[in-house]
Amino acid sequence: MQIEVLGHSSIKLIADKIIYIDPYDIKEETHDADYIFITHDHYDHYDKESISKIRKETTKTIVPKVLNTEENSLIVEPNKNYKIDDLSFETIPSYNIDKPFHPKEKEYVGYNILLHDEYFYIMGDTDQTPEVDMVKTDVCFVPIAGVYTMDVNEAANYINNLNPKKAIPIHYGKIVGDISLGEEFKNKVNKNIQVDLLIKER
Repeated sequence: MQIEVLGHSSIKLIADKIIYIDPYDIKEETHDADYIFITHDHYDHYDKESISKIRKETTKTIVPKVLNTEENSLIVEPNKNYKIDDLSFETIPSYNIDKPFHPKEKEYVGYNILLHDEYFYIMGDTDQTPEVDMVKTDVCFVPIAGVYTMDVNEAANYINNLNPKKAIPIHYGKIVGDISLGEEFKNKVNKNIQVDLLIKER
């Protein structure tokens, strides 16, 4: 199992299949995606140009209802369990509590994906909410830069309460949040939780 953060919130999981979540600012044409998961319709998460560079003829795309115009896609809603081929996942509401950018009524989602008997939770752009507090997962991709999501302190507190095996901070170092936030987050997380800083300074 290989995990890559391609920058910002753009994630690539390489297992038996190749899975992208919110591909953004992709430079190379690889056409290697078996599945593409989109959390919401903002440009830094739903980047049509990047999708065109990784999509192949058999690629399957998973999107929230706000993107129901996306061709050949599985349209998902929050708080549901899904299976596509042999891939199982659940959708968790992803929204802001005290910010206007990601309203709950838009029905944006995070994904808790089961791979090799471990759950990988990609939160999307969210605050700490009652729904995310109930998630159980092994690896959590958590936004940390504030403004549009949890800030670094809120994210670290959330991870310490969630207590996954591993936390991977995202949504910093490019559009919002200095690259140094990764180390700050790592220093605030309990030492029993592995923190991987996969976003590199460009």
